[in-house]
Amino acid sequence: MQGKKVYQEQLFNSFQLSERVPATNFYRRLKEALNLDFLYDLTRGFYGSSGQKSIDPVVFFKLCLVGYLENIISDRKLIEHCSMRLDILYFIGYDIDEELPWHSTISRTRQLFPEDVFESVFTKVFSLCVEAGMVSGHTQAIDSAPVKANASMDTLELKVPEEELESHLRRVRHISAMDKDQPFRKSKGDKSDKGQRSITANEQELQAISSRNKRWSKDQDQRPGSGNKGSKYTSNKTHYSPTDPDARISVKPGKARKLNYLSQLSVDTGHHVITDIRAYHADGKDNQQLPDIVKRVKRRLWQQGLVWENCVADTGYSSGENYAFLEAQGLKSFIPAHGTFKGGPDGFRYVEDQDHYLCPQGKIIPFTKEFNDYRTGTRKKEYRCRKHVCIDCPIRSSCLGKSAQEKKFSVTYYRAEYQRNIARVESPQGRYMKGKRQSTVEPVFGTLTQFVGLRKVNTIGLRQANKCMQLSAIAYNLKKYLKFTQNRVKSGAGMFALFLNFTMTLNQGYTSILKTVHFANLQRV
Repeated sequence: MQGKKVYQEQLFNSFQLSERVPATNFYRRLKEALNLDFLYDLTRGFYGSSGQKSIDPVVFFKLCLVGYLENIISDRKLIEHCSMRLDILYFIGYDIDEELPWHSTISRTRQLFPEDVFESVFTKVFSLCVEAGMVSGHTQAIDSAPVKANASMDTLELKVPEEELESHLRRVRHISAMDKDQPFRKSKGDKSDKGQRSITANEQELQAISSRNKRWSKDQDQRPGSGNKGSKYTSNKTHYSPTDPDARISVKPGKARKLNYLSQLSVDTGHHVITDIRAYHADGKDNQQLPDIVKRVKRRLWQQGLVWENCVADTGYSSGENYAFLEAQGLKSFIPAHGTFKGGPDGFRYVEDQDHYLCPQGKIIPFTKEFNDYRTGTRKKEYRCRKHVCIDCPIRSSCLGKSAQEKKFSVTYYRAEYQRNIARVESPQGRYMKGKRQSTVEPVFGTLTQFVGLRKVNTIGLRQANKCMQLSAIAYNLKKYLKFTQNRVKSGAGMFALFLNFTMTLNQGYTSILKTVHFANLQRV
């Protein structure tokens, strides 16, 4: 007999979320595993003693985690999504007839709580991973990736006072033909301060930017479709974003220029647990942030009773200062040296105990002084040979060139640290560490940007961007943690193997005792 379902809402209904959410549901298991009650004492000082009650801090953090677990970066869409999911309502402690907080409440509360509160939640989840045996601690892989800022390239403005705008525009920036009769789009408000609006480029840098702009505009005019829309060459030294002054222009080969933040990530190689994440300005270099990353990671691992031994990173973190810093911290660096490193001129041999070089003709090039390179800010050592030594040299023309009268060159002050690091990188352990880094930290970044809501930050400012990155890392570690504990509980193979090994040991001991007793009886007979 054919059935036909007719829907009619009931006036009275008995309904419990705990009965509708299965025991194996992700959010039900997460509710049982994650206890955030410590947030009440931690955030009490940010609220007043009178007025209406604000959002529960535990509910706030759970809602934020749901956004990253569901790959939702909009607070408005997050509230709409949560209202239609029974398991999420059960996770945050709301019934089906309770109204969820406004999306603006999520945004204001995120700005209210400082970074330390988000850091404490990250540490809490990280400690759960350590207790579950997911973190080995001895090897950490470090890498970085740009994350799109909540600002548009169309709103960029020049770093000059308003009365000098036109003259500076003509001097610094060459307008392409496709830009004519197209007004620049202005932002609604300027959130920058005087220092962020001040130009930081000197005359030499301005000339270099101007020449690049001319080449850029010429290429843009010649490309297909340039009459409709095109890009404009900009620089962090001459332009800033009034919408988000902390965002910086950055670009990767094959990708468009965007306003980004730089996410620095540290991952444990044991089970790919994130041990540290932080936001930086996108125009900074990776090797500049390495000491700050190492100090935070080492402190966090030490608090959990773990010892860090190996630091693995790519060439972007290479510098003599970093190699020396890591050795001072008791860490082995597995960071390939950059291509510009040279231990000295080709054909020259370094004598370490006397700190001088021997040229191809066997003449000594002594050490003269230490200095700081003003272009790169690195510490170097200068070696110089006197004029009378090179005057009758048979290879003088090829060694000195046309105008030089004496051999002079500079070498990094951290030559020994470079050599020790290169030996480690080229060893079998170094090749293993390279594969470990490529299979550990790079897939984690891909997961964060594609599936855990880090493709773009929905906040303004460096501190707010750091909160977004920490929440994304918390969501990632929680997924790892629940999957790890579920696999261990679901499969009893490990306990069974331990029990089997224990039983076999007992049997072997019992058999040896019987053989001993039997041999003793034979001797007695």
